[in-house]
Amino acid sequence: MNREVRVRFAPSPTGPLHIGGVRTALYNYLFARRHGGKMILRIEDTDSQRFVPGAEEYIIESLNWCGVEIDEGVGVGGPHAPYRQSERKEIYLKYAKQLIDAGWAYYAFDTPEELDALRSQAEQEGRTFAYNYEVREKLPTSLVLSKEEVEARIVRGDQWVVRFKMPENEVVKMDDLIRGHVEVNTSTLDDKVLYKSADSLPTYHLANIVDDHLMEISHVIRGEEWLPSLPLHYLLYRAFGWSDTQPEFAHLPLLLKPTGGGKLSKRDGDKMGFPVFPLFWTSPTGDTARGYREDGYLPEAFINMLALLGWNPGTEQEIFSMQQLIDAFSLERVSKAGARFQPDKAKWFNAQYMHNLTDEQLAPIMQPILKEHGVEVSDELAGRAAGIMKERVTLTTELWDLTSFFFVAPEEYDEKLVKKQWKGDNVSMLKALRSLLLTIDDFSKENTETVVRAWIETNGYSLGQVMNTLRLALVGAGKGPGMFDVTEFLGREECIKRIDNLFENVAPQL
Repeated sequence: MNREVRVRFAPSPTGPLHIGGVRTALYNYLFARRHGGKMILRIEDTDSQRFVPGAEEYIIESLNWCGVEIDEGVGVGGPHAPYRQSERKEIYLKYAKQLIDAGWAYYAFDTPEELDALRSQAEQEGRTFAYNYEVREKLPTSLVLSKEEVEARIVRGDQWVVRFKMPENEVVKMDDLIRGHVEVNTSTLDDKVLYKSADSLPTYHLANIVDDHLMEISHVIRGEEWLPSLPLHYLLYRAFGWSDTQPEFAHLPLLLKPTGGGKLSKRDGDKMGFPVFPLFWTSPTGDTARGYREDGYLPEAFINMLALLGWNPGTEQEIFSMQQLIDAFSLERVSKAGARFQPDKAKWFNAQYMHNLTDEQLAPIMQPILKEHGVEVSDELAGRAAGIMKERVTLTTELWDLTSFFFVAPEEYDEKLVKKQWKGDNVSMLKALRSLLLTIDDFSKENTETVVRAWIETNGYSLGQVMNTLRLALVGAGKGPGMFDVTEFLGREECIKRIDNLFENVAPQL
């Protein structure tokens, strides 16, 4: 690549960022880092009707959580500021007029009523209505009105739009880095609106091309829903005389429903019980949507899962760090076909990451969970508790249920376990075990296990009988790790205290 790689993620703040949008941002980021380029964040907020307060902040927080670093753009700044299109609106009219002067665009003054009449006529004749070369000269446009009439209408405040003048019967030849060579005849395309006087704002098509040019974007990597716009965008680059510097295009495959049919939506997530947004979202009207972060996913696992939805590394490897993704990523290995989202696979990825975390890495995940339950302990203890149970953890939200007994003595005891264990010889056996534990000074897992196993053998007890009765006292239920992991964590004093609690609070079964 001869030119500097500059890519942009350009979301609209119309609501929470869908995981399909996160994947687009991720692929842009991986491509930029792979080629030593820049990642730009531009907010395309020219659609004032659909603007949602809080959406921009949500987008930025989501990218931060995912580890997608922005080199230039909203929240960072840079040489092409501002990076919000609403703050750049003064520049677009100049470019719209440039297209009009070059014969590539025109003013259209038609009213909704005039368009409705033409639509009705087309329906009666069995045709599909399109605003194109067959229509534009039948309406009040600058193609048929005199220059004086056009100026008079503008001066008196008539509403107008600028439309692109799509050439008639021309083949547009395009190349896509994922789809290959594509050709489209312009007679199948309509004259898209580029600028509206009603709000003095450009549409996506004009603002997008102008900004990509001014921001020196080298590659446009975006969702396949923009593929139908590619011929217009190619023609806009030609109309401006920018073909030599136009970016290369890559249109990413859709994220599909778990059933495979159609684009993944929030409704699918609601119905099947999984999030489709990176973070929890509350709309200005109070509607909420689940997020991967709050559902207990690690950002590294979420990103790893997302990277493989539509991109194949060409090997059997499934677990990738961000740096490994950067080193391996290429657009050539991105699929054309849609990628089916698999909620169970997302959980599998998270479990793999959880199992591989060290106690030190688990501590900062565990501490907020403990604080939420009123537990204050050192990072060392928080990490140790999570580390003992991590092989059983899929989501971080499971950590409290799995580890709570380390920090809170049982106040209630599992009824089935009480009936099964708290009877007969088990009661006197636990008393004897209590006395034994008091004699053990080295309460490490290894030493306690050696001493207790020897005692069990000497007395002819059943190992399961002893361990299950001790588990009832220390945990209160038939769950948890090996009992000597628990005794070491709790320490001698706490173990004795919990055994005494069982004697005091639960009458043995007769």
